[in-house]
Amino acid sequence: MDFSLSTTQQELAALVRQIVTTQLTAERRKAVEAAPLRFDRALWQALLDADVVSAALPASIGGGDLDLLEQASVLVELGRAVAPVPYLPHVLATAAIAHLGTDAQRAEVGAPAARGETLLTVALTEEFGDPAEPATTAERSGDGWVVTGAKSVVPFGTAADAVVLGATVPGGTALFLVDTRATGVTVTAERATDGDEVATLALDRVAVAADRVIEHADALHWLVARATVAACAYQLGVLERALELTVEYARTREQFGRPIGSFQAVGQRLADAYIDVEAVRLTMWEAAWRVASGLPCPTEVETAKFWAADAGHRVAHTAVHVHGGTGIDLDGDLHRYFTAAKRTEFLFGDATAQLLRLGAQLAASHA
Repeated sequence: MDFSLSTTQQELAALVRQIVTTQLTAERRKAVEAAPLRFDRALWQALLDADVVSAALPASIGGGDLDLLEQASVLVELGRAVAPVPYLPHVLATAAIAHLGTDAQRAEVGAPAARGETLLTVALTEEFGDPAEPATTAERSGDGWVVTGAKSVVPFGTAADAVVLGATVPGGTALFLVDTRATGVTVTAERATDGDEVATLALDRVAVAADRVIEHADALHWLVARATVAACAYQLGVLERALELTVEYARTREQFGRPIGSFQAVGQRLADAYIDVEAVRLTMWEAAWRVASGLPCPTEVETAKFWAADAGHRVAHTAVHVHGGTGIDLDGDLHRYFTAAKRTEFLFGDATAQLLRLGAQLAASHA
């Protein structure tokens, strides 16, 4: 295992940071956050124009033929800026089609998405249960399928042209590409923890053509594993930057004639937060490397998500506590990192859910 970033990863991350720093000004962010859906379309277009979106997609759909490790490098930078763009769900959905779909699906759906001509998202979360074991079901109907169920907390679901979702089918699971405007699909806007707009998708016997289905036996597990690692990468960027802001504040904020960072209690919390961030970094890159290498890694993925959730909770709260009232001031920056960290903490299950899954995996392996 080699955790040093490749030259390509470093250059791609540097490019993303340059674009985000240039494009996402305080005025632009304020305007974007005033809308129900926080989607900076100008920033998204800049990332598309710079080939950031297509870089980590397969060459079969016109991408740069990079993969999950490079996607993770991009997501760390987007997390550092809490950038309001749909990179994570769009690239996940597009990559699933490129890696697991048919040649026709790649040409008709994957390639246009890689070029940014359409916007895709993924719907993996339901009200209860494991995303790899969906309550949403699909049954054959003539030459196609009929999908019934509901998906919650769908990122950019109110803006997406289509969604890749998992459903239980006779004998296993499959992925379905569903047009958000299709008959039987009801898209309802909801408000997430950080105030952003997400969607609930109600699926009432939605007809899906056979050529919009990925019946690969492990397709849903493939997508859930990559989505989990991607969320951990984004969380790493959020926590990394939140800690940097907090350390700088502790250096400059004075109380009783000295910087508050010099107080032992504050210094201890910052030291603990540093260890937590490094644990998120280590476990995320290990899981990303194993997933990208095609190695079995359910334990590593769940461990990475455990740290993203558990450490995310501690680091986010430490940042706010050290900042005091300014940590929740909407005119400042830190509140965005707190709410972003909390949102990712609960995505696909909190730390307790990850421990329960890890326990079930260990029990199964020793059965």
